Amino acid sequence: MLNASSNNQELEKSSGYDYEVFLSFRGPDTRNDITDYLHTSMIDAGIRAYIDDEELRIGEEISGQLLQAIEQSKISIPIFSKGYADSTWCLRELVKMVESKNTRRHKIMPIFYNVTPSEVKYQTDRYGNAIVSHANKKRFDDETIDIWKSALNEVGALKGWDFQSMPNRGKGEFVKEIVNNVLTELKTAYLEVSDCLVEVDNHVDEIMRMICTHNHETKIIGIHGIGDMGKTTLAQIVYNQLSDDFSNCCFLSNIRETEITRLQNQLISNILKKRWPDINNIMEGKKVIKERLCCKTVLLLLDDVDEASQLDALVQKREWFGKGSKIIITTRDRGILNVPTLVDWTYELTGMDFDHSLQLFSKHAFRRDYPIEQYIFHSERAVNICSGLPLALEVIGSLLSGKSIEEWDVTLKELEEFPHQMFKRS
Repeated sequence: MLNASSNNQELEKSSGYDYEVFLSFRGPDTRNDITDYLHTSMIDAGIRAYIDDEELRIGEEISGQLLQAIEQSKISIPIFSKGYADSTWCLRELVKMVESKNTRRHKIMPIFYNVTPSEVKYQTDRYGNAIVSHANKKRFDDETIDIWKSALNEVGALKGWDFQSMPNRGKGEFVKEIVNNVLTELKTAYLEVSDCLVEVDNHVDEIMRMICTHNHETKIIGIHGIGDMGKTTLAQIVYNQLSDDFSNCCFLSNIRETEITRLQNQLISNILKKRWPDINNIMEGKKVIKERLCCKTVLLLLDDVDEASQLDALVQKREWFGKGSKIIITTRDRGILNVPTLVDWTYELTGMDFDHSLQLFSKHAFRRDYPIEQYIFHSERAVNICSGLPLALEVIGSLLSGKSIEEWDVTLKELEEFPHQMFKRS
């Protein structure tokens, strides 16, 4: 039987991990059936799947934790069973999925289990009766009912898996196909990058030239520079451009603040696409990486490395990974990259020049590439305070956006006197 509460607690402990897949289901219909098979298979494949325990729900409103789980996940899988639309909770989940699909890069992959797609799309048979029942109870206004119907119509039209259309296939084979498709979809999921970017193309082109030279060979690139310079964003863009060419991708974020054995476990699980038992110590993790990943051609991004020991535990030798692997490292400490037999090239990311700084600041302060005329002087003051740091330009630009000249003047005076306060005000 599914143990949703313990599973969710375990996921919560892994702070910094977004859920990859959100499963929405009608408990009495599928909890001990297809949902159990699917959830277990996803966990075994290393997919971070969120399931909601219907028995723990209190009241009518969806909890903030549940909404966050849908928003964080890359894929939602509603399991449409005969009683799915009987549950107003399931209908609310479905509406949230549609909202996420239409406002951000979120994919819905429906399963039609003992119902047809047309029943869901057009609300016929049991689905039609459920909607009529909800409307007749007068607990929900017409607008809410229409939103539910619209969500069913939209998701019912999406490409998914229809169990009834595969009469010669068992549940095991059906679930295996779904998991393989989800793994493929997750492989191509890009890292989220800000759409307010300035002066990155030249940096990206230079790194791509480095890392794609002799493409069949393993290449390791280090990007270094002071904090808040945009190293992570640059590395993510390069990672996104390369990811379509790799079936084994892994992004290890915020390494400086994460336990090494946890990072080793994430790397192993992501590349092998199955949940790996907990790593007990660093030496054990190194042994598993060397023995299990040596034949896997990987795309790996190690973000914010601040100690040589972290690099040693994750990428001690290029032979730990298959030929043709591409590994990107970001760090504030150039010295960490001084490993001649490991790192092929290093790239220093320096501060932005004044003109590009003003452009980036303006994108966040005015939603345009240049300041409004009456704000030019104050914008130039702000840019000088930020000293070419992209994060500072973004933070201060967003902080001052929509405020009066007088408010700008007060804030800028404070920042000129105490520049270290700029991130505390954001």
